Amino acid sequence: MELLAHYNIDPAGKHAVVIGRSNIVGKPIGQLLLQKDATVTYCHSKTKDLAEFTKQADILIAAVGRAKFIDHTFIKPGAVIIDVGMNRDENGKLCGDVDFQDVQETASFVTPVPGGVGPMTIAMLMGNTLQSAEKGSVKTKQQ
Repeated sequence: MELLAHYNIDPAGKHAVVIGRSNIVGKPIGQLLLQKDATVTYCHSKTKDLAEFTKQADILIAAVGRAKFIDHTFIKPGAVIIDVGMNRDENGKLCGDVDFQDVQETASFVTPVPGGVGPMTIAMLMGNTLQSAEKGSVKTKQQ
């Protein structure tokens, strides 16, 4: 959500498709998008005709767990793609669920892997830790 806010991408009124239904990524991001007035569709490994859903997405969140699974045939022109996947390709190189090179010309915005959601997650965790410490919610060894 912070990535969307940083790049002035307002989810309100947009159709967001979340591929993945995990309790860690898929379900929470869908709920956060709903809170920002997006219309949310959840898809998963058993969704039939997945591309029919993803081609409708203004915002696509990929958390499917398959290396380079999403290519340009899955996305609508101008879509915003947030790639949450962490996989290894056939050469052992870290990659996401989205084929970054293949979708670049079709998408208006796409997060890279590595270098996208991962560093943002760490930054947000550090920020939350700092906020907790400032509020006195975090106990130090001296206490």
